[in-house]
Amino acid sequence: MGLTSNKMLVLVVVLALALFVGTVWHWPRLARRSWRAVGGRVALLFATQLMVFASIGLAANQAFGFYATWTDLFGRENGQGVVVDHGTAGAGGGPLQVLGTQEVTVPGGSRPEIGGQIQKVEIVGRTTRIASPAYVYLPPEYFQARYRTRTFPAAVVLTGYPGTAEALIKGLHYPQTAHELAGDGRMQPMILVMLRPTVAPPRDTECVDVPGGPQAESFFAKDLPDAVTDHYRIGGRPRSWGVIGDSTGGYCALKLAMHHPDVYAAGAGLSPYYRAPIDPTTGDLFRGNKDLRNRADLGWCLKRLAAPDTSLLVTSSRAGEKDYRSTLAFIRQVQTRKPTRISSILLDSGGHNFNTWRREIPSALQWLSGRLGDR
Repeated sequence: MGLTSNKMLVLVVVLALALFVGTVWHWPRLARRSWRAVGGRVALLFATQLMVFASIGLAANQAFGFYATWTDLFGRENGQGVVVDHGTAGAGGGPLQVLGTQEVTVPGGSRPEIGGQIQKVEIVGRTTRIASPAYVYLPPEYFQARYRTRTFPAAVVLTGYPGTAEALIKGLHYPQTAHELAGDGRMQPMILVMLRPTVAPPRDTECVDVPGGPQAESFFAKDLPDAVTDHYRIGGRPRSWGVIGDSTGGYCALKLAMHHPDVYAAGAGLSPYYRAPIDPTTGDLFRGNKDLRNRADLGWCLKRLAAPDTSLLVTSSRAGEKDYRSTLAFIRQVQTRKPTRISSILLDSGGHNFNTWRREIPSALQWLSGRLGDR
């Protein structure tokens, strides 16, 4: 059973309950002072606590989408890293393969022309040779006959680290929210390309072109938009593309919009930070290259580089988010750097978690939709 399956969670919860009942039932028999009785008490208590913690951990993982598989959990996920000597991207020869489809959990979701559709895909970068799984949400209009020649704007949607692409669907409800907003006329129908920024798991590349390593920024700035545009009806860039993400994904979204305004007309960062960290999960991202390190610092970019013609959105909370002050400073800095434009969502309270981001996503998607469209 998979790490994120409901069956696994139910099994572990049942085992925890059974062990708890067994401990209560057998405790009188194990109340003696013999080594055997003491060992039995220790074993039962240890097993019960282990199952309780496992239940909590599995439930938290399902809610927040930290890890997708057992190999991902134990740091052995290496199936979707950098592809070496990959002559073609599969049987079709293209950079994007559709691996399966699923319906959107909305009324009428079984019919694509009513509920839209989610397609599971693999994207292989022509230039970076990076392969990454993703989910593509296609709005109902994409399947309706009267829109068969219409092109649509698209948004890249990024998780935090480690995160899973599934969490964007099950935990943050991006397709369902986009469907509802477009149905009410509060945003235009958009294609969503949902994935995690971790393109070389388990390493956190922070959307950086690592010297001698994964060219993550180039993948998101060139390979991914090219592959998706070749496969789906998406309008001409840059006003057809936006990017949104939370935490690490929020940092990546802002950086991609600032570094590549010719690709992304807008970038929204939910609870973002503003410079790439260096820690055990990232390793040495810059290999001593000072220019690369500086470019990964968004504040430095605003001070030293030409202001990009793009729109940015940042979110934070006055209570509960440690980045609140740095977000205010970033807003003030952008305000002095035309033609870059800045908007914000500042909550009174809210932590660095899915509940907070679900409160911000509807407004953020509306904002993003208002800045995208064909020229």
